[in-house]
Amino acid sequence: MKKLYFLSFSLFFLTTICIAEVSKTEKKALIDLYTAANGKHWVKKWDLKSPVSQWYGVTIVDDKVVEVNLFHNNLMGSISPEIGKLEHLKVLNLAFNSLTGVLPEEIVNLSNLKVLKLEMNRLNGEIPQEIGNLHQLEELSAFNNFLTGKIPATVGDIKGLKVLNLSSNDFYGDIPSSIGQLSQLESLGLFENKLEGAIPKDMGRLSKLKELVLANNFLDGDIPNEFAQLASLEVFQIQNNNFSSFKALEFLETKEYLVFDYDKEDRKLEFKDINFSKTRMADTKFEDIEE
Repeated sequence: MKKLYFLSFSLFFLTTICIAEVSKTEKKALIDLYTAANGKHWVKKWDLKSPVSQWYGVTIVDDKVVEVNLFHNNLMGSISPEIGKLEHLKVLNLAFNSLTGVLPEEIVNLSNLKVLKLEMNRLNGEIPQEIGNLHQLEELSAFNNFLTGKIPATVGDIKGLKVLNLSSNDFYGDIPSSIGQLSQLESLGLFENKLEGAIPKDMGRLSKLKELVLANNFLDGDIPNEFAQLASLEVFQIQNNNFSSFKALEFLETKEYLVFDYDKEDRKLEFKDINFSKTRMADTKFEDIEE
């Protein structure tokens, strides 16, 4: 009898473990996200009565929400500040939707976040100054929004950042020199903003940088001589700015590029035998691929 009781208890315990769900705090945060972003209009809606593990785009590991991927799912409305309570989140992909409003400051509480994709929405306001608290972040993509203000200098604190794309927004002011601290950075897109001033010399330390797109801003001054150190660069676009000299670009004589664009009509250039026939204009509109 005792064995039967023990067996019954064990089965009950195991069943409970198997159907265990996320914490009430995380579930509420997801429901608030659903409500604030007009979940009833999503392409793939959530059945709030079903287990969270069955909700589209939500990945759970060890009863913790580690990914929310709602790419191209007709989200509208705003991003709920409760998003900051998904403390185990590693991936947040809200790209290619119609989200409006500001980026909630609470997003900087996602200390485990590695990927933050917000591109192709209608977000406005400034990036929180504490964005540098996201020390695990490897990708920050927010192109094609209406974000404004200055690019926070604290972005330089995200030492593992590999992709930073803030193109096609309304950022103004200088490019923060702290970007030069991002030793792992492979792609930097600041195309089509209102950035001004000289390019920071510290950016010449970005030895792993493969793509640098600064076109269509109000940048001026000389191209830093330190750019000769960018040995990994494959895509380089600086056209439609107000640079006074391109002399530092003479190092390109010995390098082939997939994409190279500058203000070619500038007569100050004195390049020798550079083969531009292999270059092409890089696409300035980006696409994401739903996996």
